[in-house]
Amino acid sequence: MSTADVFVSWLPLYHDMGLIGAWLSSLYFGLPLVVMPPSTFLSRPSRWLWAIHTHRGTLSAGPNFAYELCLRKIEESELEGLDLSSWRVAFNGAEPVHADTLMRFAERFRPYGFHRQALTPVYGLAESCVGLTFPPMERGPVVDRVVREEFVRSGRALRAAADDPDPLRFVACGVPLVGHEIRVVDTAGNELGDRREGRIEFRGPSATQGYFHNPRETKALVRRGWLDTGDLGYLDAGELYVTGRVKDLIIRAGRNLHPEELEAAVGDLPGIRKGCVAVFASTRHTGNAERLVVLAETRQTEAAALGRLRERIAATTIDLLGAVPDDIVFAPPGTVPKTSSGKIRRAASRQSYERGAMDSPARPLWWQWASFRVEATAARFRRAGRKVGGAAFTVWCWFLAVAVGGPTLLAAALFPTTATLIARRAARGLARLTGTQLIVSHTDQLVRTPACVVVANHPSYLDGIALIAALPGRYTFVAGEVFAAKPVIGLLLRRVGTLFVERPDREQGVADTDRLTRVAREGQRLVIFPEGGLFPVPGLRPFHMGAFVIAARSGRPVIPVAIHGTRDIYPPGQHRFVHHGAVHVTIGEPIYPTGSDWDAAIRLERCARTTISEHCGEPDRSQ
Repeated sequence: MSTADVFVSWLPLYHDMGLIGAWLSSLYFGLPLVVMPPSTFLSRPSRWLWAIHTHRGTLSAGPNFAYELCLRKIEESELEGLDLSSWRVAFNGAEPVHADTLMRFAERFRPYGFHRQALTPVYGLAESCVGLTFPPMERGPVVDRVVREEFVRSGRALRAAADDPDPLRFVACGVPLVGHEIRVVDTAGNELGDRREGRIEFRGPSATQGYFHNPRETKALVRRGWLDTGDLGYLDAGELYVTGRVKDLIIRAGRNLHPEELEAAVGDLPGIRKGCVAVFASTRHTGNAERLVVLAETRQTEAAALGRLRERIAATTIDLLGAVPDDIVFAPPGTVPKTSSGKIRRAASRQSYERGAMDSPARPLWWQWASFRVEATAARFRRAGRKVGGAAFTVWCWFLAVAVGGPTLLAAALFPTTATLIARRAARGLARLTGTQLIVSHTDQLVRTPACVVVANHPSYLDGIALIAALPGRYTFVAGEVFAAKPVIGLLLRRVGTLFVERPDREQGVADTDRLTRVAREGQRLVIFPEGGLFPVPGLRPFHMGAFVIAARSGRPVIPVAIHGTRDIYPPGQHRFVHHGAVHVTIGEPIYPTGSDWDAAIRLERCARTTISEHCGEPDRSQ
């Protein structure tokens, strides 16, 4: 990849192949990315190819069904003048890659400048940040022909003879990325040799640490340092050939049957919707014995036509698997569930079948249309309700800011010695009146440390109010000189004893550091936001070193405080309160300086940053 490349993508950004494979990869390499909505491609697949033509795209990607959709849905009249000669890498992944699809796509679009060597079958998964194995670029697809009977019986991928009339065909998906490893193991976890089918495992720097808040699945994912992909395949000279999913494997009479090939073959039958076939095993009506079920979408409704389709499906199943399907179920379009990337959800299909959902007649078209309209109208009302609720909450918050803030300011001006107590009571009152739950953890750390430098992250304008309400005792806040000039907030800050510093002026900054060091030595507890300012994008920004230099020079410990939740209520850069919620203030353990020099200040900063990063709920953007 280079900046001379152009990536064209219709993949949804809520799917890892679109978000990481297309969007973030383009951002990382600094190359142009052309994005189109998935609905634009699905409604007219030729738009994908014309986008590559128009923008001279060199890179693009899609699951196998996308290439199949181009073959089935694009008419020759839509291709006049099309030029795909710029397309040098056509990634195919996210689902099983079919050799037949690759060959037919290369042949169909060869007259329009498409090169066969651009086809690039790849393998990856979200648990490895999408990409795991890649073939050499511009090599073209490599297809392995395997003896069918031996493979389904023993899992040995013996090469088929040139005159074998019915081999299995698997597509090579390349070798692992640099620093990554893959292996194939049996059910006991023993590593298998080349051309033996087993479970695919991997490890490497892109491997996930686990599933979010799901320790059970995380434990099942990792086995002796290797991560289980849930896929089946075999290796040959280091190159991976994916054969299917473990959970989709059908075992009948000691033979391992993979559903993908049968699904493709049934989808090719006239009258069956291609890419809308699910083959799975079910124990419905039999107890423990597995039954082979073929679920296929069709627009046919006449009994005679369905009978002929049933015969063709049975014959196709016998030819490919050597077994008769126990049940053939016909369903109307839109019945077979799929993932966001277009993969067949066989487990969901099996669940619907076993619940008997396939037995009920399909709703008439007018009913489906009416249901869509009702749901769309309800969604609009829900969105409108959220907007009205948000606007009402914003009005209420600004009303309280005036109704509570005005008397607070007046009381602080009249009674300066109790201004801090007044401000704390006002802050807690605002939290109660807005329905904001204030959760403070480990206040004992501050009670035991009478003299210290408190440092906190700064995600929102509400952070100062949150700390005034949360921190016990008296504190001296440090703020930028720009706030001192503000007529209302400046008066209140001065009344509660805030010290102001001049940030842009380097010489004045040195003087301010010396002044605050003296204050800290006198025993006052300083509160400083070391990020300095507010940023609209969530994240823990780099810290200014002033607070840590003050702590090191004065010999006072640093107490890190993490604030989480204020950004969700009142994001910086906006003038509206989004919604009420909870604010978490987590107080860390004191970090004592090991000296008074710059190195000691650096150590204080690193330790404080680590603690705050663990509890603030935002990514660390220090790099």
